[in-house]
Amino acid sequence: MMREIIAVIPASGIGSRMQADKPKQYLTLKGKTVLEHTVSLFIDHPQIHKVIVAVAKDDPFYANIALLKSDKVQIVFGGKTRANSVFNALCQIENETAWALVHDAARPCLKRSDLDKILQIEDQQGGILATPVVDTIKRAHSTQILHTEDRTTLWQAFTPQFFPADRLKKALQSAFEKGQNVTDEASAMELSGYSPQLISGRSDNLKITRPEDLALAEFYLTHSPSL
Repeated sequence: MMREIIAVIPASGIGSRMQADKPKQYLTLKGKTVLEHTVSLFIDHPQIHKVIVAVAKDDPFYANIALLKSDKVQIVFGGKTRANSVFNALCQIENETAWALVHDAARPCLKRSDLDKILQIEDQQGGILATPVVDTIKRAHSTQILHTEDRTTLWQAFTPQFFPADRLKKALQSAFEKGQNVTDEASAMELSGYSPQLISGRSDNLKITRPEDLALAEFYLTHSPSL
């Protein structure tokens, strides 16, 4: 029987590093908002049953996006942190055997080939898209270098991150109760004793964070193959 797969898109952040007049997910990229590009990736995929988008309670922008009115999209209100927003979305999933595919709202350049690759995971510990670190990595105190890290064992975590929804919800709840720091879904699973799988993905799956990233994302969407 085909698994029920729910895409979860936390989109309640303000994106302060973009220095823009609106949250980065609502900036325009090739005639559409960043969020529209991202949501379209999942609405159009035949294996994904529903897309849950977590927005801020005082968000004045999402109501104007026609795509978010699709029957396949559900809107929920996010929380103070990304982890809280993901948790709020997971609480809307009634099927205890469903899987949650969590993806950053500001990663519009995900390719279908990478999405298909991560959807093949069946191990109950789940997995994430990532790429081996290629740059030299320095550990620092303030702005002073302490030493150079061994990058041969380091990976840069991307999204989507794919887990059994109920397990991920329980892992997040446990982390909240213990006051543990959760920076992504995999870190919550790790804190609960799981060892998620690393799926090597494309490096152009960038997260729009700074002003220069918007131009790079437009370049990738224009010149990079969609599959």
